[in-house]
Amino acid sequence: MTIIENNAAPPPVPATIAPHHIALAIAAGLGAAIAGAALWAVVTVLSEYEIGLMAVAIGFMVGRSIIAIAKHGNPMLGVVSAALSLFGCLLGNLLSAIGFAAQAMKMGYMDVLTRLDPDVAVQLFKTSFHAMDLLFYAIGIYEGYRFAARR
Repeated sequence: MTIIENNAAPPPVPATIAPHHIALAIAAGLGAAIAGAALWAVVTVLSEYEIGLMAVAIGFMVGRSIIAIAKHGNPMLGVVSAALSLFGCLLGNLLSAIGFAAQAMKMGYMDVLTRLDPDVAVQLFKTSFHAMDLLFYAIGIYEGYRFAARR
């Protein structure tokens, strides 16, 4: 009786990613960061509670979107994903603050959003910032890196 061993090596991972795939991967990551930020805002405003799991979700969404296009990860894509994840977390907090401001002023969300200028955005961000947000941002950065840096 012969035992056949299946020790076939996995297919080799390409050493480089084509430049157009990198650009598409970054665009996909940016789209995921914006979608994640919108999801963060909806969950936060509806629950009236900031949930740290949203930072994990944004990191996952960004990292997996990048990998879906690039086909494999590397440290450079991990750094890009981490930066986009941080952007998504920051944007999620800003969109949440806009949602709470809209509720407080009894205005529509889009009315407040369209009247937003950089100075008001900075004020909203400062007013709504909590020390715990730093932990959420760190989690988002870590998760974004982790999901996109894998080979």
